[in-house]
Amino acid sequence: MCLYGYCRISTMKQSLERQIRNIKAEYPNAVVITDTYTGTKTDRPGWVKLYKKVKAGDTVVFDSVSRLSRNAEDGYTLYEELYNRGVELVFLKEPHINTSTYKKALESNIQMTGTNVDFILEGINKYLLSLAKEQIRLAFEQAEKEVQDLHQRTKEGIETARLNGKQIGLPKGTKLTTRKSVEAKEKILKYSKDFNGTMNDEETMIQVGVSRNSFYKYKKELKAEQGRA
Repeated sequence: MCLYGYCRISTMKQSLERQIRNIKAEYPNAVVITDTYTGTKTDRPGWVKLYKKVKAGDTVVFDSVSRLSRNAEDGYTLYEELYNRGVELVFLKEPHINTSTYKKALESNIQMTGTNVDFILEGINKYLLSLAKEQIRLAFEQAEKEVQDLHQRTKEGIETARLNGKQIGLPKGTKLTTRKSVEAKEKILKYSKDFNGTMNDEETMIQVGVSRNSFYKYKKELKAEQGRA
């Protein structure tokens, strides 16, 4: 039996370290698998590898249900599939939907009495099972709603900024200067025979270590900066 922790971040603003710390605090021996910048996708490299590896008796720990899935239907289906495979799922922030809790609900049926009361008891058992399933569905639906709310707030924030006259994104015609482009241009100036060097284009490209398209783009910009055609 193996113990895993699964962590993922959907955007750069989220923290893998926080999730790992939370899992390790409760399960210090967990082998942690991570994915980064995944959005709402389930075809995540780390998860796909873990999903294929886990077997009956293994345990997978999540910081929250949203780390398994932020799509309600996909999340519930995945939960049921792993449960049926005998994999234990633990959610630190939503312990009420751990598979152990679900399993307990399935196994704690009220015993039949062999009398007419059994009709009532059978109804209670079905209700308890239905309630357990509904709790799981609600947890994944809440995770999905959080994503939708975030997208809506972002969209509204951008629209508000636009209506207030704020610039959204780079102004038209603005060039984005990166550290990579600055370093590449410095090397082109140094090595290219079109500037201060002695090398031809192919030799300079090797020294600079950029693609052909990037090289000629930077070279064109350098000439424009120097007022050359």
